[in-house]
Amino acid sequence: MTSFAVPTRGEVSEKNQAIFDNLEKGLGFVPNLYAYYAKNETALGDYLALQNRKTNLKAKEKEVVNLVTSQINGCRYCQSAHTVLGKMNGFSDEQVIELRKGSASFNPQLDALVKFTASVVENRGKATEESKAAFFDAGYTEAHLIDVVLLVGDKIISNYIHNLTGIEIDFPVAPEL
Repeated sequence: MTSFAVPTRGEVSEKNQAIFDNLEKGLGFVPNLYAYYAKNETALGDYLALQNRKTNLKAKEKEVVNLVTSQINGCRYCQSAHTVLGKMNGFSDEQVIELRKGSASFNPQLDALVKFTASVVENRGKATEESKAAFFDAGYTEAHLIDVVLLVGDKIISNYIHNLTGIEIDFPVAPEL
């Protein structure tokens, strides 16, 4: 089996070392998945620019998309990281599990977002007409649709990198469903 190692600060370029330093200041540590991106000269900076882009989605809505996408793609790292972030953004443990299972009975607008996101991911962008109608009926706009797709793309990148490498999860591991 191929083994993949997370680089240390000293093993990455000066440019990536500066990003590590900023992550350390902001998060208190450099998550292993981010560190792995630094094996490539530009990937970490590029990925963080995508991830931190201005969006019309609220923080909770972004976590809905992250949790649903990561669950469908079977990424334990991202499920774990976004369980922590989801709780930091006000979701309970039970709500995080429900979101990962594909619904949000506690909030009709978020439920439409969950189902739309799941349809986008499961159908590789060819969401069902029903999920699109419910998404727009819940008050979301075409600008939100674009934001959801960009966020799904962002999350697929991380899901695939982790699924390919299996690097160590450095967050409390989310429960299996």
